[in-house]
Amino acid sequence: MVKLQEGNASVKIDQGELVSFKVDAHEYIHQKGSPGWRSADTEMFPIIGPVNETDYRVQVPKGGNAIQDQHGILRELQYQLVSQNDTNAVFRKEYSAGTMIANSKFPEKSTKKWQIWPYSFSFQKSFSLNENKLEITFTVSGERDMPFMLGYHPAFKLHIDQPLIVSDNGQITLDEVLAVGNRAFQVENCSSITLQDKKELTIETEGFGHFMCWTEVRNMVCIEPISFYPYSVAQRDLNSGFRYLKDSEEIFKVMLKV
Repeated sequence: MVKLQEGNASVKIDQGELVSFKVDAHEYIHQKGSPGWRSADTEMFPIIGPVNETDYRVQVPKGGNAIQDQHGILRELQYQLVSQNDTNAVFRKEYSAGTMIANSKFPEKSTKKWQIWPYSFSFQKSFSLNENKLEITFTVSGERDMPFMLGYHPAFKLHIDQPLIVSDNGQITLDEVLAVGNRAFQVENCSSITLQDKKELTIETEGFGHFMCWTEVRNMVCIEPISFYPYSVAQRDLNSGFRYLKDSEEIFKVMLKV
């Protein structure tokens, strides 16, 4: 467990997963074991969304079809700790093109035993704690012209029954998010959202462009920065949401501000 501390703020990171962000003893992150979701955060890469409607195949320029399960192959890889100090920590995942990766959803929730991606990439996740702000930076590098989508999937603990999710697009109630179900509530063209709970938390982003919100319970809500909303197109056209790597690395940021 990696622990960061700055004044009244503390962070706990378990193998790259943000499992606690506290300020003045107030916990903002959904706790594992609580109803709603078995995780606290994860990344969606290089695919966002379900691909079961296309037999878990996604069209890519290199090699035709790639086999991916929900939200992509990255979540099956293990983070390695690169560096840490009192207020910063850096984790990294590496993937070599064509490597077969076991699918943890098989056989209960998927028909595919293996996932495979025809591109090599490096994915870095960095944490920086500064007073009452936690900055999370994602750095993507790899083969030029590699297609990808990126989503960050944190879950926030709720302390009241009727919180509000507020953006420039308006207010969203928890009931509205629950009503959408597994498709997740789309928040287009948005770089900042404030969760108005017992205490407010603002999620600011760079590089993503959109959000989606999801939950199935009243004690947590996922407010997820995304580069592409997967239900905006037919699943067979999921590849239309790809971005493509250039010569330099791509950087995305999420700031949790109290």
